[in-house]
Amino acid sequence: MADRLVDRLRGPFRDAAEAVFLHGSTPWEVDEALEDFGFAQGPFEAEDSLGLDLAWARQGADVSPILKRMMELGKLGRTAGAGWYRYPGGGGKVDDPIVADLALEEAHFHRLTRVDYGAEDIRDRLLAALVLAAVALVQEGAAEEEINRASVEGLGFPADQGGVLVWARTLGIAKLRAMVRSVRDEGRVPLVPARWLDDGRWPGEGAL
Repeated sequence: MADRLVDRLRGPFRDAAEAVFLHGSTPWEVDEALEDFGFAQGPFEAEDSLGLDLAWARQGADVSPILKRMMELGKLGRTAGAGWYRYPGGGGKVDDPIVADLALEEAHFHRLTRVDYGAEDIRDRLLAALVLAAVALVQEGAAEEEINRASVEGLGFPADQGGVLVWARTLGIAKLRAMVRSVRDEGRVPLVPARWLDDGRWPGEGAL
């Protein structure tokens, strides 16, 4: 159960990270923004540790253009010596300008206008994706305690904040709704549908 929950949270979270990278950031800027928030690791460094082949397998026929090019370049993750970062000599991570250029090239190919995301913009987009993925699991019957634990132990969500759903409840429905609507209206980051948010109520319960 725990692994399933982690996988269900990780997918939308990493897809949001890649969308932010494509539309207006770099992997290291995304990671830094999440680490400053309190994550143990940013999503790109974490994926390097796991191996990019896991994301490839999950996306299947709908693999993203950037991930496809990463695989073609042999950037499979830390064990391969390069993924979203380079790991020269098997050592620590180093920013890779080749990876940064991939987003510029793909944005040009697809005629996308890139923006300049700041740290708060990055956090809002990834946290919106993560919260909505977590609530979708609640709607399927998963226990909030287990989801919170999965977010901390599986994704590195700040343990001192209790997990993603504890954080969402603490934030409050008004701020959460505003954050999600802003991200959704922008239309650059994929989000799980959330009709409950417009109702201002936690699924099956009272107000957030």
